[in-house]
Amino acid sequence: MLTILGFVMIATFLVLIMMKKMTPMGALVLIPALFCVIVGKGAHLGDYVLKGVGDLAPTAAMLMFAIIYFGVMIDVGLFDPIVRVILRFCKADPMRVVVGTAVLAAIVSLDGDGSTTFMITVSAMVPLYRRLKMSLVVMTGVAAMANGVMNTLPWGGPTARAAAALKLDASDIFVPMIPALAAGLLFVFALAYGLGLRERKRLGTLTLEDVTADPETVLVGAGSGAGSGSGAKGRKGKKVTGGAGGGTDAEAPETHGAAGAAEDGDEEHQGLDPNRATLRPKLYWFNAALTIALLTMMIREDLPIPVLFLLGAAIALTVNFPRVADQKARIAAHSENVVNVSGMVFAAAVFTGVLTGTGMVEHMARWLVDGIPDGMGPHMGLVTGILSIPLTYFMSNDGFYFGIVPILAEAGAAHGVDSVEIARASLVGQALHMSSPLVPAVYVLVGMAKVEFGDHTRFVVKWAALTSLVVLGAGLLFGII
Repeated sequence: MLTILGFVMIATFLVLIMMKKMTPMGALVLIPALFCVIVGKGAHLGDYVLKGVGDLAPTAAMLMFAIIYFGVMIDVGLFDPIVRVILRFCKADPMRVVVGTAVLAAIVSLDGDGSTTFMITVSAMVPLYRRLKMSLVVMTGVAAMANGVMNTLPWGGPTARAAAALKLDASDIFVPMIPALAAGLLFVFALAYGLGLRERKRLGTLTLEDVTADPETVLVGAGSGAGSGSGAKGRKGKKVTGGAGGGTDAEAPETHGAAGAAEDGDEEHQGLDPNRATLRPKLYWFNAALTIALLTMMIREDLPIPVLFLLGAAIALTVNFPRVADQKARIAAHSENVVNVSGMVFAAAVFTGVLTGTGMVEHMARWLVDGIPDGMGPHMGLVTGILSIPLTYFMSNDGFYFGIVPILAEAGAAHGVDSVEIARASLVGQALHMSSPLVPAVYVLVGMAKVEFGDHTRFVVKWAALTSLVVLGAGLLFGII
């Protein structure tokens, strides 16, 4: 019964948010609370929620100070050189813009933190998407998939969890998986190319000279001059095709500014203006060194990540903005994202707390594992790879790697399958995992882009699942799995 109720609860949650009948925050709180009562454990709801909040509190603290830290780094211009290179590549061509989004997200993902990746990618690319009237759902989907593949880096989380759960060396898991993960990343780039061509066809090709002679000023003018008519005129008087009234692609809905109309949210994305008052060019190398030191300590695990970001944010604010009024202004500028993301994390704590506390997640996992035919025992690597796609979407990484992977490894060992093969296969589903409603970073992505979570989910699930299958196929092809 708990197995059925668990699946019904998850399905109810997904249907309601995808049909926009409830907000993600409301659904994350009310749906599990209702099902907790249905299973007869309503009296323990408080305990489950507090346990979930306690488990996710460090994540909420990490995101809170990470948003402030990287928000300040964006304000002072640390990432402007990377953004300029990407923008020069894009040349205001929708195809290049989508590919540039994937490349930027993949590069920034090297730090191992999804929230950082999404903050930088959205801040850099949203103005260009709005200027060209491109679908923001394409941007969030491509960024999430690129980050999902790169999330398998040893310091990104999943690999370390798999190594800890099975008592293996992280390098033994990750290094052999590099060819398969590279194939997955190349597929994301190819997919970005295809989606970009579709956007180009929908909107029409726009050359850089049609907008401006300087790619940086595309950011400065983000959201301006985009009327409700069929298009806006560029510098040379040429008409930009694909106006707000243009056709909408069913697979790439133009939601919340994706049509390019000027709106209040555009102002927050003009922060990459090369002439903004918050730039600190004289402190560029200090900020670069501070960020490298922060990421190095994070990888070395010298201190807990929330503590590192707390210290980093305090140092960044104090050095770059010595005046207290300026520090308050920077905190206020990023407070909306802090509140939205932290609130969503604590709402997710209700969902995970009830799912775990009532035993639903354990029953669901064991039902899936017990359903594996005996004849598939020698192929547990393949089975693990396939199961990792839905399980890492519906479960936290901690729940999957510490609760399910050891069971799969034990089943594989009974048929002579090495546990390191199970560990490698368990990484397959990360491309989809990064869009899971249980991943706090995804709310940074959709929140900053002002995209409905349901729209993002409808668009990305099929492509992310396909990306995961490409990684699995490459792993089988190369003999890794």
